[in-house]
Amino acid sequence: MTSRKSNGEDSIYWDKSKGRYIGAISLGYFPDGRRNRPKVSGKTKTEVRAKLREKKKEAEAGVRSRATYTVEKAVRAWLAHGLKGRDKGSIETYTRMATNHVIADLGRAKLTDLTPDAVDCWLDEKSMVLAKSSLEMILSILRRSISHAQRSDLVMRNVAELVELPDGQPGRPSKSLTLKQAESVLAARKGSWVHVYVAVSLLVGIRTEEVRPLTWSRVHLSPEGEFSPHIEVWRSVRRHGETKTQRSRRTLGMPQGLVELLAEHRVTQQARRERLGLTWDPDGFVFGTDVGEQRTANHVRRNFRALLRDAGFPDPTQWTPRELRHSFVSILSDQGVPVEKIAQLVGHSSTRVTEAVYRHQIRPVITEGAEAMDEIFFRGVNGNAGD
Repeated sequence: MTSRKSNGEDSIYWDKSKGRYIGAISLGYFPDGRRNRPKVSGKTKTEVRAKLREKKKEAEAGVRSRATYTVEKAVRAWLAHGLKGRDKGSIETYTRMATNHVIADLGRAKLTDLTPDAVDCWLDEKSMVLAKSSLEMILSILRRSISHAQRSDLVMRNVAELVELPDGQPGRPSKSLTLKQAESVLAARKGSWVHVYVAVSLLVGIRTEEVRPLTWSRVHLSPEGEFSPHIEVWRSVRRHGETKTQRSRRTLGMPQGLVELLAEHRVTQQARRERLGLTWDPDGFVFGTDVGEQRTANHVRRNFRALLRDAGFPDPTQWTPRELRHSFVSILSDQGVPVEKIAQLVGHSSTRVTEAVYRHQIRPVITEGAEAMDEIFFRGVNGNAGD
């Protein structure tokens, strides 16, 4: 004879219609007086007992897990509430990566059933097609989504915190222009805004995210006391307009050849606005559209590649505007500017990033930034360039 279970104890029974064992546990009553008696199911009694123990642990921890709460629901909840204050571009990137990878692959899985092994297998599969930076992003999305569910007491542990990130595929290596290529780039599409944009990026080493929001009030084309012509790199397209780091907020001198290009560009822009019946705005964007709006990254990229095509590059799609900054570093280094000076010019906190990521050629001679660029590219302003 088996003893009868007292009220409130776990119960396990066979459900013939479902072909599974059903387990039930009493967890008291809901505020409205209804009995809180969740049920679980499994192929064996051992599996059901393990699930009932997990339910008890969740109840003791105050977790209110739901069998219908899937990974997709957790991710969408985080996308809706966990990205407050992020800029539009970041939100679009997170949403795209979450939809195409996390939700597409794991979305149907119940959050409470997700295991570290399942996440490991998923990452291993993704590592065959994604670069490490993309793997980092999708794992971060999963971790943050589960963490968001934890704060709502919908799951006990964050299984995504228990896995190791695989290496992934190597990303596309950054390149830099040779001196000959840089000269051909600076000779293409003269008189256009993209020509001047490229000149600023290549000759001063400003990030493309810092060039797009650059305003005329931050460009000083005439000497001011002891200060030579310079650009104040104080803003970027990042959140709240801040530069990438505090060290990135800097004031940079310009080679005289670039000063002349910018002066011509300003005259052209003023004349164009007058023809359109628009007044001149001293705080307007240096490389804004005809109606004064900031250009998008895609717009800059398309025009940059069109310029490369005119400059004779066989496959312009293999280049991006950010590689103009790499070229700035490499060309200065090739001409002998020490890495410490280059790190200061590009706004790095140390020489480590400059040496590991940006510099592709090293020479042991000392020169200065703007003066070196004048010597490299504008020594022939009066007719001897490239000789």
